[in-house]
Amino acid sequence: MTRQEPADTPLGDAFHLYDTTLRDGAQREGISYSATDKLAVARLLDELGVGFIEGGWPGALPKDTEFFARAAAGELVLKHAALVAFGATRKAGAKAEQDKQVRALLDSQAPVITLVAKSDLRHIERALRVDVDEACEMVRDTVSFLVAEGRRVFLDAEHFFDGYAYSPDTSLRVLDAAANAGADVLVLCDTNGGQLPLGLAETVREVKEKTGFRLGIHCQDDTSCAVANSIAAVQAGVTHVQCTANGYGERAGNADLFAVTGNLVAKLGMEVLPTGRAAELTRVSHALAEIANIAPYAHQAYVGASAFAHKAGLHASAIKVDPLLYNHIDPPSVGNDMRVLVTEMAGRASLELKGRELGVDLAGQPDALTNAIRKVKRLEAEGWSFEAADASLELLLRREVDGPQSDVLDVPPFELESYRVVLDHRADGEVVSEATVKVHVGGQRVIATAEGNGPVHALDAALREALSPHLSWLDTVELADYKVRILSGHPGTDAVTRVLVETTDGAREWTTVGVHGNIVEASWLALCDALIHKSLSVG
Repeated sequence: MTRQEPADTPLGDAFHLYDTTLRDGAQREGISYSATDKLAVARLLDELGVGFIEGGWPGALPKDTEFFARAAAGELVLKHAALVAFGATRKAGAKAEQDKQVRALLDSQAPVITLVAKSDLRHIERALRVDVDEACEMVRDTVSFLVAEGRRVFLDAEHFFDGYAYSPDTSLRVLDAAANAGADVLVLCDTNGGQLPLGLAETVREVKEKTGFRLGIHCQDDTSCAVANSIAAVQAGVTHVQCTANGYGERAGNADLFAVTGNLVAKLGMEVLPTGRAAELTRVSHALAEIANIAPYAHQAYVGASAFAHKAGLHASAIKVDPLLYNHIDPPSVGNDMRVLVTEMAGRASLELKGRELGVDLAGQPDALTNAIRKVKRLEAEGWSFEAADASLELLLRREVDGPQSDVLDVPPFELESYRVVLDHRADGEVVSEATVKVHVGGQRVIATAEGNGPVHALDAALREALSPHLSWLDTVELADYKVRILSGHPGTDAVTRVLVETTDGAREWTTVGVHGNIVEASWLALCDALIHKSLSVG
């Protein structure tokens, strides 16, 4: 880990894509990375091709110290990025070479060090309790010491925009102290996230004109403008942008690495990633969400599952002619896909496109298409939802296209005669559900009974017991998720229930839906569709 510059990026050192997920992003409520997690995150970021990965604050946090030690021992081999250690300038009245925290930065063996320094007069006087001369000397001494030790140094000018508005001379003196001591990049930080794009860009231009220094930007998202502010700063002349994966960070978060990168690549034409790596944005975003144990945000720009999902029939009509008429970029360019959602808003184009996506050809079958639209609209009005239940929608479309000759209708994997579910509240307080199913499968009438910890569990267990001897593939099928929603407009205990069942066979996942006034029947409908859908793929 001796490299100080990003490799294999077309723009090289002329522009820095800098990630601080492992330090600033880790401050998000609910995130707690272990040292092993941090190594996994760093590897993914390096795969993506970011230029700099800030690993944390060695010497201040034990997990961060462990992370850098393990990285230095060979557990982290970076191909594209340079590893960065974060820390503060030396304490007031001391010498940098004698400051334990500064020494810990050297001990991390990180080739690049980012120092944070207060650049707001109010913070200098009230938080540090020193005068401006001493604050600048703390910066100058620490930067020059680290540079003399062979480290590349960046300076995070904390609370810069607020400080510059209050006392511009003070903020510029801090930048000057760092630059004259050898800092490569001076990062202007919107620490409390209060800036708006036009004002921030104006300040960046003014500072750049006054100083001529190489500037960077670090934006928090408290006004929901972190991404916009970061892009505005780039357009105003900064060449170093700090972000976090999926916008993780304290309070409202930070500038989202994936949105910022998407904008830089797709909108500004800047090759900030190695060639071809932009197509990895979606995959890496979701992988990092898994490590953080946070569900990916479906509506996240560029990489969210809904980023290129179209619902309105008007959109679908245009997309049928040319997908770029309603997609602002080609989704695969960032590793994502276009989806057409089918709801009560669906028109002919929506359903035809969705059918094509699901492998059901509705083109040239106007009657089947018309009937399918009518059925979807009627079912949606009754509470069914096919947006997240592609498998149920596919079955509906196949039934309309193939009619009475459909394999789905003609030779289903089983036929129900009846089922019964009872609840047994025993004297010892244990509650057990028991289900009995009577089905016809393989030319036989089968009766099976099973217990479960709830009525749906018992019903699923009884159905499996009945079908397992006849369906060789059933053992590979598992329930992955089960969601219940009480539909609005039906208050009280007689409310209509919608059930979504997500099923997997280890190789793929599919979702089915059931709606009924009885939760067990709604579940049964979804469970049956799940098995019927699987049967189509096994012949």
